[in-house]
Amino acid sequence: MSIIFEKVERLCADAKNSSGSLDLPAGIRNDILLGYADALEKGSASILAANVKDMAHASENGVPREMLDRLMLNKERVRAIAASVREVATLPDPLGSGEVFRRPNGLTIRRIRVPLGVVAMIYEARPNVTVDAAVLCIKSGNCAVLRGGKEAINTNRRLISVLHRVLDRFAVPRECVALIDDVTREGTNALFEMKKYVDVLIPRGSKGLIRAVAENSRIPVIETGAGNCHLYVAPSADIPLAVNVAFNAKLQRPSVCNAIETILVHRAVADKFLPEFAGRVRTSGKRLEFRGDETVRAILPDAIPASETDWETEYDDCIVAVRTVDSLDEAIKHINTYGTRHSEAIITRDVEEARLFRSGVDAACVYVNASTRFTDGGEFGFGAEIGISTQKLHARGPMGLEALTTVKYLIDGYGQVRE
Repeated sequence: MSIIFEKVERLCADAKNSSGSLDLPAGIRNDILLGYADALEKGSASILAANVKDMAHASENGVPREMLDRLMLNKERVRAIAASVREVATLPDPLGSGEVFRRPNGLTIRRIRVPLGVVAMIYEARPNVTVDAAVLCIKSGNCAVLRGGKEAINTNRRLISVLHRVLDRFAVPRECVALIDDVTREGTNALFEMKKYVDVLIPRGSKGLIRAVAENSRIPVIETGAGNCHLYVAPSADIPLAVNVAFNAKLQRPSVCNAIETILVHRAVADKFLPEFAGRVRTSGKRLEFRGDETVRAILPDAIPASETDWETEYDDCIVAVRTVDSLDEAIKHINTYGTRHSEAIITRDVEEARLFRSGVDAACVYVNASTRFTDGGEFGFGAEIGISTQKLHARGPMGLEALTTVKYLIDGYGQVRE
């Protein structure tokens, strides 16, 4: 057994042993969060100094520009993170609520919501995820074991250090929120083996990361994040609306999982939509590389020929694949073949077409005449999110507080026996 394995095992075991420490009144859990929000703002200088180191190392190692944007913090982003923490503190307590059933034999059965226990997360270079995960776990009474990307290690250490000092003030063990600061593959593989201590493992990041976790973890996994999202422009689409939505869904923040990667456009409106969309991109001053089929390239001569790989790629970059289709059924078939069951959208003025798209597309979130960029815990009113589940058990879509709970049945009787 290696030193790294022993260290990860100790962190997870300590988290498991501390799991009852967050069995606190809702008001105290909220006070911890409010204290953390204040501490983040007061400690922003040291957080930003750590982030500068991470940004420098990431740039030296060739991390793409769009990914650097995810890693970068500034005063405004720290304030936004603190505001998100305060928002979570205002949300209803997810614990304890439930239903009561009274059976004919006199038994009273209560179904209540309780924490999952120990929640582990593996994610890439996004420091805000460190805060979101820690805060949502505290609010929902769970302990957290966090393993962020190596690019953000200095920032993550600082963010957790700030939280630990707040936990100290409330006499809550620091082990309730642990950071695995070994960012080697050995450390990750060790976490996969911690089924004895960890109740659920949530990967958040690229398709490759999520696949690696799902295939290698012995801990139950909730798959999140991979976002090969599509926008379908139907024959009845309002073209200016379609252009505006497509521009936002692709270019407002290209590096995130709810940005679209493929535009499907009905052949009947391709010669209207595509020039207007390309023109909008040019006048904005933003760059966007088009990869398209033969029809697309005839309309947009600068487009690069699309390959089969393009239809299944999550670029996280200023690249979009464009394909023309001849029917709604063809669009739905393409999405269900290549999509990651994250977020899909249609632009249409046909109510029946919208209904068929909603029912036919297999995805956590399906939009009609709106940008996929709204797939987000904050935008859905859940406060922060721990991830966007692309599977069907036990949570789907943006995962807020309720998704971090399970149920327990409490049964009261007066001597009943089953005959």
